[in-house]
Amino acid sequence: MKNLLLFLFICSFFFQYSFAQQSSKPVRMAMMGLSHGHSPWIFNRKDKTDVELVGIYELDAALAASYAKRYNLDQKLFFTDAKAMLDATKPEAVLAFGSIYAHLEAVELAAPRGIHVMVEKPLTYSLDQAKKMEALAKKHGIHLLTNFETSWYASTEKTYQLLQDKEAFGPIRKAVFHHGHRGPKEIGVGKEFLDWLTDPVQNGGGALIDFGCYGANIMTYLMEGRKPISVTAITNTYKPDIYPKVDDEATIILDYGDAQAIIQASWNWPFDRKDMEVYGKTGQVISENRSKMRTRIWDIPEEKTFEVQPEEVGVYVDPFSYFADVIRGKIKVEDYNLYSLNNNMIVAEILDAARKSTEKGETVFLGK
Repeated sequence: MKNLLLFLFICSFFFQYSFAQQSSKPVRMAMMGLSHGHSPWIFNRKDKTDVELVGIYELDAALAASYAKRYNLDQKLFFTDAKAMLDATKPEAVLAFGSIYAHLEAVELAAPRGIHVMVEKPLTYSLDQAKKMEALAKKHGIHLLTNFETSWYASTEKTYQLLQDKEAFGPIRKAVFHHGHRGPKEIGVGKEFLDWLTDPVQNGGGALIDFGCYGANIMTYLMEGRKPISVTAITNTYKPDIYPKVDDEATIILDYGDAQAIIQASWNWPFDRKDMEVYGKTGQVISENRSKMRTRIWDIPEEKTFEVQPEEVGVYVDPFSYFADVIRGKIKVEDYNLYSLNNNMIVAEILDAARKSTEKGETVFLGK
């Protein structure tokens, strides 16, 4: 009996030691694509050791060379064959930084190899593609996350937390989201990004997809996974000389039966903006940016103005650290949170319906 207990103790010790060693190792990540304007993020975090970049797949030789020079990267990191990169470098995770249309290919290649995937927002604009990606992720047991800049905003999480107080704010009745800027060309994005961002196939649309996804993602979180009953969208192209193939202005209305969301996505704002207003039955929560907020409750005449910081509400400000901690089991992706597959499947359904609404000129009703 003593020998058995000793054996079990030794096994337990080595298991815990092995787990601790594994959880402290950097997560091996590879990039599939560099053309997204947010791809420099991972190269600007050299002070962190939770992630090791082991490979970069990019077909554009000039783009790859520019990144190698700018960030002093070893040429051995670069591949022009995605399968060869995954097989040679054996990453634990893939970061999809190409076009939105390329997200499906990233999952098709990574999932069967047991490699986790994080894509840049949105997951996709096509419900058919989303269903294929979801099926692959579930079949092969991988994490499939979507990164939005607003997921790092302390104000986004604080809004969710405040609205849990139904007595003060009441259930949500209306939410208004303003996302966008003057336009991708106007703000000077790189040609490699602009080329697919303004392509109706590679991006699925213009401002409708580029910025309509933010409000859909946040509203799904605030509604704790409830899908809207219907989606109505209107798009315009006010600058056809710059954006001849896609919309530069979009409004999406989500009807929940007992609440409504108005998503205003634009490449025509006179300045950059990512802000939102949420109105409950008895109070309101307004976020001016990532930290500045205002609240008001119906029986208190004074409006409260304050700033909130990420550490106050438990928000990760680095998506790669979040992804690494999910993979290492340090945190759990809660149902319908901003990064989750459940949430972003609904976002894909909303965007898919919005595109159909603009094409048909009618409201699109979602299935259960």
